[in-house]
Amino acid sequence: MPDRFVRLGKDGAEPEVGRPDPARLIAGDPVFTTWNLEEREGLYAGLWQATPGAWRIAYDEWEYFRILEGRSVVTEEGGAALELGPGDSLILRPGFAGRWEVIETTLKEYVIRL
Repeated sequence: MPDRFVRLGKDGAEPEVGRPDPARLIAGDPVFTTWNLEEREGLYAGLWQATPGAWRIAYDEWEYFRILEGRSVVTEEGGAALELGPGDSLILRPGFAGRWEVIETTLKEYVIRL
């Protein structure tokens, strides 16, 4: 593959599997699978999938993502819930804190900047 572009996809990428920190877990037993396809100079990009459950989130970084499959609800502390499905995009800025709930297994593409 040429050195100047990376196709976002699961093929050829080694997935990392994990779960939310137990101290942040609200409901269920969500499993995360991450295909990190780009990692350089404080920039990360790839695919992330999560199974149903809910956990608290807190961002020190900036993230753009687009939902490809499934349904999730992101709620900012003290704010309204935002339901997300295929085609929805969102930017979470540093300092964002709240809750992520996966209703149906969700797959997103992401770009994170530290």
